[in-house]
Amino acid sequence: MFELLNTIDSPVDLRALHTGALAPLADELRAFILHSVSGSGGHLSANLGTVELSIALHYVFDTPRDRIVWDVGHQAYAHKILTGRRDAMANIRQLGGISGFPRRSESPYDAFGTAHSSTSISAALGMALAARNKAEQRHCIAVIGDGALTGGMAFEAMNNAGLYKDLPLLVILNDNDMSISPAVGALRHYLGKLTTNRCAISTKERLKRLLRDVPVVHELVHKTEAHLKGLVAPATLFEAMGFNYSGPVDGHDLDALVHALQAMQSLRGPQLLHIVTQKGHGYTPAATDPVTYHGPGKFNPVQGILPTPASKQTYTQVFGQWLCDEAESDPRVVAITPAMREGSGLVEFEQRFPERYFDVGIAEQHALTFAAGLAAEGLKPVVAIYSTFLQRAYDQLIHDIAIQNLPVLFAIDRAGIVGADGATHTGAFDIAYLRCVPNLTVMAPADENECRQLLHTALLHDGPTAVRYPRGVGSGQAPLQQLTRVPLGKGEVRRTSSQAKGCRIAILAFGSMLLPALESAETLDASVANMRFIKPLDGALIEQLARSHDVLVTVEEGCVMGGVGSACLEHLITTGLSRLVLQLGFADQFIEHGSPEQMLSACGLDASGITASIQRFLIERSLDNQLIESPTPPASLRARA
Repeated sequence: MFELLNTIDSPVDLRALHTGALAPLADELRAFILHSVSGSGGHLSANLGTVELSIALHYVFDTPRDRIVWDVGHQAYAHKILTGRRDAMANIRQLGGISGFPRRSESPYDAFGTAHSSTSISAALGMALAARNKAEQRHCIAVIGDGALTGGMAFEAMNNAGLYKDLPLLVILNDNDMSISPAVGALRHYLGKLTTNRCAISTKERLKRLLRDVPVVHELVHKTEAHLKGLVAPATLFEAMGFNYSGPVDGHDLDALVHALQAMQSLRGPQLLHIVTQKGHGYTPAATDPVTYHGPGKFNPVQGILPTPASKQTYTQVFGQWLCDEAESDPRVVAITPAMREGSGLVEFEQRFPERYFDVGIAEQHALTFAAGLAAEGLKPVVAIYSTFLQRAYDQLIHDIAIQNLPVLFAIDRAGIVGADGATHTGAFDIAYLRCVPNLTVMAPADENECRQLLHTALLHDGPTAVRYPRGVGSGQAPLQQLTRVPLGKGEVRRTSSQAKGCRIAILAFGSMLLPALESAETLDASVANMRFIKPLDGALIEQLARSHDVLVTVEEGCVMGGVGSACLEHLITTGLSRLVLQLGFADQFIEHGSPEQMLSACGLDASGITASIQRFLIERSLDNQLIESPTPPASLRARA
């Protein structure tokens, strides 16, 4: 089935092929990607769109000596397959398997690790200047999508690169009219003008290829085209920034791509090649609905992705419904997303309140300051954003929102473990980087109903607020339609130990950790508090539990260093209460990819892991609590006393 592809173990094998074999190879490679992703899950539509580009790049350039940086990286599966990882695709994004994104430690062909948007041009520019300073001859190529080009970093890098007129830097703009959600903004319309008449472009390219066999005529056409372009068209945006613009080229025409890239090899200075591709190309369901097929789980490629039966609401769905309900009763409520309409649960809101919905593109910094401007004029902006993406706008959060104490609500999705996307997408740091910011209130709901009620509480608060919630479903607690304001900074005791003697344990659970904490408490006969608020902490509840228990255990789905467990210790020190405290959370290391259940277990944050860690802690301190023999806790868990 994959006879030609099975002979390609590296780009050296690819470059040994005759050009006539490249199109059949593309067909096999596309079929292999569909077969692989449908069997294991992963990113599909973006990868189907870059098959020909991946082949052409490795065919023309001398990789890995020449560097390729794939922006975001979820379109690099063909690149991985062509660079020796064909067999490893069966376990991509699974525990112990290869990453779904480029990773330097995985292969010398992965020149730069990516997963967040708009970084490729900066990295490729750095590599190109490093090569120049080391007197090394190589090309540095950044492959960036039109969606990623909406990120400010891309323009900052181009502005910088335009200074170097002799640098072998190539930027390939992969224009598929989308990021994950459909592309938005003025740039989309600008690129649309460059590709308005795709039929004419295709006809022109075919005519030029026919004329290549007549050198004199071909050279005359080339010179005339360049002359007329200068006479009738203003410099493109990219040319104004110091790049030589070429294109657009059909990104699924291997002959055109190879010729265009070969021409680029001999040019000096920053080059930009504009190619036009289609997400999901070659597989009709994905081409028709690239959003649904962006990152599917396992599916039958013959049937396509079938509707799933209704189950428990996800936190994302709870948020989306809550936002629509609030907007229905309050015209000041507006929603902002940095290009994550589907992922953040805003599809219904956009449909019902289009004038109050703002997709700003992949531009997190702008999203926050834009929200600050709306809030300054009396609106109630809700920024729907992933924990790992909020990191990209930290200065704006502090400078433009918190210092001015503006009522912006951050609905922080994917807080904690995310699963298959691994370290780049895990929401490990938001507790630590948010709790130190003055004026900011931070909440962590324990279930779906509490998420709805805390979001309502945050919206009513006169100041910046953040509500963090995990990916996927919770305990299944159906959200109440009635909205109730929760007292600010107040937790609740959910279980009280019945133990009259011995070492008494109290578990302080934050957010999603309440359910495993309650399960662990049944084994240990421990008290459990649902803390709800990360900032302000419920100091009175902490003091009450400290006075009535011998050991306090804090459990959070976030990093231990600087996390909310540290906040509890700070409070105890301030009040002069001395107690043994065990902090459970993420160790000082990045969380790898795997299923959420596997990764929570590896971090010791499931019920059995919490129990094991507490037992070990007590035994190490010779505290007899009449517990069962302690198993060894997970090696990745950090505990502090």
